[in-house]
Amino acid sequence: MSRLENTLATLRTAGRAGLAAYFTAGDPTYDDCLSLLKRLPAAGADVIELGMPFSDPVADGPVLQLANDRALRAGQTMRRTLDLVQTFREQDPQTPIVLMGYLNPLLRYDVAAFMADAARAGVDGLIIVDLSPDHAGEIGRQARMHGIDIIRMTAPTTPAARLDAVLHGASGFIYHVMLAGTTGGALPSNDAIADALQRVRARTQLPIAAGFGVRSAEQARAVGRHADLVAVGTRLVEVLATDGIDAAVDEVRLLSGALRAAA
Repeated sequence: MSRLENTLATLRTAGRAGLAAYFTAGDPTYDDCLSLLKRLPAAGADVIELGMPFSDPVADGPVLQLANDRALRAGQTMRRTLDLVQTFREQDPQTPIVLMGYLNPLLRYDVAAFMADAARAGVDGLIIVDLSPDHAGEIGRQARMHGIDIIRMTAPTTPAARLDAVLHGASGFIYHVMLAGTTGGALPSNDAIADALQRVRARTQLPIAAGFGVRSAEQARAVGRHADLVAVGTRLVEVLATDGIDAAVDEVRLLSGALRAAA
């Protein structure tokens, strides 16, 4: 089993949703980010989502846009993002890492070279926000060659016919965007979230992560009743930016504790 499969199977056996904690690679600096990453597993992060900094993150709200800008200004590159993962792997061979971002930096790096380097570094999956399944053939082929999951995204507004096309050939897990708009917006009602996730679950056997909008332990617990992973990004990046690494780690611990207590 891959790291991702093993983690998701362990969560299923434990009867609880896991926490996917998102931070932007190199935010606020490379060294600070590495220090933070090393502390996340002990704080309760089941999966680490690491944002690949980009100058035009169109799906990100203001908090994550600023994180992208800070990282880029501090000299973060795609190569240094892979270096972060590789250095993290020296102490942690188990916690899955999923890179999340946009297509342009991958194309500039060269897709085949990126997949090979990412696999060597210890990357488990990719969420490419602006990659349409209709144009994912070569990228998906290169990813499969290197054992990297291409994680597809769904939303409440995805039409049924389109949903089937998105889910076809997906691997790892499905990332469900709970709201229409950019990261960090207000969550819909619990019933709406449950209905949307059930609609996806009826069409796939893959685990489902739910993200975009969770800002509290109470919300994480509520979403975790319906999802296999609860993805939190904007809130964590916001705490990191305003209060520093220790506070961000404490926030991860709080969110994870809420999910574990609800098992």
